[in-house]
Amino acid sequence: MKKGPLAHRDFRRLWLAGLISDSGDWLLLVSLPILVYQLTGSPLQTSFAFLVELAPAVLLGPVAGHLADRWDRRRMLVGITVIQAVALLPLLLVRDRADLPILYAVIAVEAAMLTLFGPAKNALLPTLVPAEQLVSANSLVGLNQNLGRLAGGAVGGLLLVVSGLPLIVAVDLVTFVVAALLIAGIATGTGERDPDGEAQGPGERKGAFGTWRIRVGLTIAVLGGCAQGIFVVLFVVWVARELGGGAAETGLLRGVQAVGSIALGLLLATARRTPGPATLIAAGSGAFGLILVVLWNGPLLTTALPVYIGLFILVGAPGIAMLTGLVSLLQQETTDQVRGRVFGVFGAIYEGSSGVGMLAAGLLADRIGIMPMLDLQAALYLAAGAMAFLLLRQPKPAAAPSRATAQTATPSA
Repeated sequence: MKKGPLAHRDFRRLWLAGLISDSGDWLLLVSLPILVYQLTGSPLQTSFAFLVELAPAVLLGPVAGHLADRWDRRRMLVGITVIQAVALLPLLLVRDRADLPILYAVIAVEAAMLTLFGPAKNALLPTLVPAEQLVSANSLVGLNQNLGRLAGGAVGGLLLVVSGLPLIVAVDLVTFVVAALLIAGIATGTGERDPDGEAQGPGERKGAFGTWRIRVGLTIAVLGGCAQGIFVVLFVVWVARELGGGAAETGLLRGVQAVGSIALGLLLATARRTPGPATLIAAGSGAFGLILVVLWNGPLLTTALPVYIGLFILVGAPGIAMLTGLVSLLQQETTDQVRGRVFGVFGAIYEGSSGVGMLAAGLLADRIGIMPMLDLQAALYLAAGAMAFLLLRQPKPAAAPSRATAQTATPSA
């Protein structure tokens, strides 16, 4: 029987650490903006909390990628997780509105650490599993993020109501400590780098952004980020205006998206054979766009809530397919020496594009209407699918394997 990614000890530790830390991240980053609103009653202050979460990814992404290529990634991940744990402690001092600067500072530090964590994790992962299991491994990581959102988000809100901030700090502290211990036990190294940090291999793959396929992948990230930003701003408005729903309907529809994501994530993670990254991007983003066209314009025919529950479950699946394919593509197209930088820029581009989408939605929705903006969001995903189709039309260039890739051929279970 063919072994999956979880059969490899080092990946298993990274995956479990990710599941635990993702739950802790959502526990905190969901509850803190709620607390800001409870203390201030101000939507403006609450939106500022979300902007504080977004800014580090844009500002620190390239730096994070450079560090991931210069430092030992395993030790870097352990250090980041420890800093995340220590940074929680000032929250124990928060009592009232006068302590808002402490809240904002903690949100900023935690978001900055997440920005540093992502490129190092994405760059380390391909050294832990064989190349043919990369899509399955990334599917499991994407599954973590959705499970963490479901568990951490729900528990964070509940603990805030029942026990307040101190218990949230204590629970989150435990998640970070356990994650750090798991990552510390990873034995695999990070592969060889030359003194200048440049890739060793064929000329066309030298440098962080030297291939056409990488540039296409980053362009797709721009389109997806803008689309996501539009969604974040206008989803609540669409539910209220088009479906006549309130907070309960909004929360339900937002939550059931995870069902489709988890279902496809499990399918990809356990499949004997998985589609290639470009196929996943093209199919995922194309299906995403088509479902959204039906979903956003559906109220012209019906506003029955069960119809939209079904559509939101469906739309979660192509979303994780697109992201899994995109991450796998960038991992395959980069050598170990420059992979961190590519993912640092990828994070900055995606979050920055999300900010552009948010700004465009806020400025234009009342002028041209929310429906044209949401149809534009669907069109952006269709455009991303068309870009991915170009990847399928051009054969992937052959390349000599790096030492890091060669290391993954030996099972470490």
